Amino acid sequence: MTWSEMQPLLEQACVETLVMVGWSTLIAVAVGLPLGILLVLTDRNGLLQNTVVSKVLGQIVNVGRSMPFIILMVALTSFTRWVTGTSIGSEAAIVPLAISGIPFFARLVETAVREVDHGLVEAVQAMGGNTWTLVRKVLVPESLPSLIASTTTTVIALIGYSAMAGAVGGGGLGDFAVRYGYQRFDSELMWITVAILAVVISLIQFAGDLAARALHRRGARSGPGPKLLFLKAAEPAADVGKVA
Repeated sequence: MTWSEMQPLLEQACVETLVMVGWSTLIAVAVGLPLGILLVLTDRNGLLQNTVVSKVLGQIVNVGRSMPFIILMVALTSFTRWVTGTSIGSEAAIVPLAISGIPFFARLVETAVREVDHGLVEAVQAMGGNTWTLVRKVLVPESLPSLIASTTTTVIALIGYSAMAGAVGGGGLGDFAVRYGYQRFDSELMWITVAILAVVISLIQFAGDLAARALHRRGARSGPGPKLLFLKAAEPAADVGKVA
């Protein structure tokens, strides 16, 4: 296959991979972030301690993480067809990719949120901050560098999953490498695909590390003081209202 013949196919495969990974990442983050925070809040000694809910959510996440992606993709064939109208192609691959990414990202979020200084949480509680205030003003901002790193890890994992999805008709670079490289015994084309994936992953990792370091440095300079001062400023106003 000449380069003029391969180029449009390769470009289409790259676009399909970016679309699959992009949409599945958005869904995984949108669902996995509150799920990970809920795992922390409902755990023992959490702000919303509920043993039953914590164990049920934890078991669901564990089952989702333990299932190999290829098996999950096949098991979700009927559900994928119901959602997208088809079980093959890049659009169909978004469904199993997103479902596999949700528990993966949720566990990373749980780990990141648990790293937040518990003394800061207790200080905000002492000032009268409720659960929503703690999540919005403390837990998420303080764990943001780790959350960015977790998102980077999730994106890279989903790129690997998308390549596996391509091997069973999911489209993208994986499908391109199997169809035009492996099946036609064109090792050069396969190595080109591997090189493209390596470059994309390296760029994503570099951008994610850069963003995480920048947020960490900014947080180190500002410290928790401004957040506590902001919350404390609301306290006198509340006390004045009570006196009146």
